[in-house]
Amino acid sequence: MPAFERISYGGWPNCYRLSNGRVELVITADVGPRIIHCGFVGGPNLFATYPDMLGQTGGDEWRIYGGHRLWVAPEIQPRTYYPDNVPVAIEQQAGFVRAKAPVEVGNAISKEIDIALADDADHVTVTHRVHNHGPWAIQLAPWALSVMDAGGTAIVPLPPRGSHPENLLPAHTLTLWAYTDLSDPRWTLGEKYILLRQDRNGKPQKLGAMISAGWAACAIHNALFLKTFDCIPGATYPDLNSNLEVFTNQQMLELETLGPLTTLEPGAAVEHVEHWYLFRNVPQPASDADVEAHILPLVKQALGRA
Repeated sequence: MPAFERISYGGWPNCYRLSNGRVELVITADVGPRIIHCGFVGGPNLFATYPDMLGQTGGDEWRIYGGHRLWVAPEIQPRTYYPDNVPVAIEQQAGFVRAKAPVEVGNAISKEIDIALADDADHVTVTHRVHNHGPWAIQLAPWALSVMDAGGTAIVPLPPRGSHPENLLPAHTLTLWAYTDLSDPRWTLGEKYILLRQDRNGKPQKLGAMISAGWAACAIHNALFLKTFDCIPGATYPDLNSNLEVFTNQQMLELETLGPLTTLEPGAAVEHVEHWYLFRNVPQPASDADVEAHILPLVKQALGRA
C-alpha cells in the first residue's frame, strides 16, 4: 500500500506525499487541487514549477504554479482562469487520495481530483471531476493539464495511415491557434507522429487533435511520462473536436487531455480519467523512427498490447 504523509513543499506547509517506493507524487492542500510533483523516488520532478509562485496563497489573480491541474473548457475569461489560491480538502480514501476544492464563486462549480497510485507499479490513475452547484445547466468539458518541465519533447500519435486512391475521404483534422506556426523548428511533422520540442527560444505554440489511439507522451529528464485517456466515438469535444492538446512556451510544455462537451445539469458531475505511466531511461525522439524504436514498445506495454 502506498505511503501517505503530510509534508512541506516549495514553501507550502500543507502538502501530502504519496509514494509506493518507486514513484512519488506531491499534492498541495494550501492551493489547488494540484499535483505539484511527479517523478521517480530520488529523481527530478517531471512537472514544471514556478519558483516565484511557490508557497503563495490567496489573492484574486490566477497563478500557474505548475504541476498538474484541472480546468474546464472551452477556454474563456473569467471562468477558466478562476484562481485556485485557497485551501483544498485532502481526503485519504480506500485506494486513493482525493483533493477537493470549494465551490467557485460566480461559476457555481467545484473541482476535485482523485489520485490512485499502484502498490508496486509505475502507474497512477487520475480521476478528474467537475460538479455543478448552480440552478441551471452549464455546458463544459473537463480539461486535464500536465505542465511538464523545460527541455522535454511531446509525442502525439496520428491515426493509422492509408494510401491513394484507396482512401479518398479525409481521416483526421488538426486544430491550429492563431499563434501556431508550423514552420517553427520545434515542430517535427512526421508521417505517424507529431513531435513538439520545448526550449527557451521562440514564441508560444499550440496544436490540438482528435487522438483515436488514446495516448500521448512527453520524454523528459531521461524518462517517459505517458498518459492514456478515452476517445469516445460520436462525442463532441471542445476546440474543433480536440481530445488532446499540446502547448509550449519558454518555460514549459503542457500535455493536455479533454473530455467531451457536456451539458451538466444542476447537482450533476462529470468525470474525466487519465492513466499515467512512468518509464526510466528513455531517450528523447527526433523522428518517427525514434518513436517506433523507443516509445511505441512502452505504449504497447502500458496498454497491454505487447
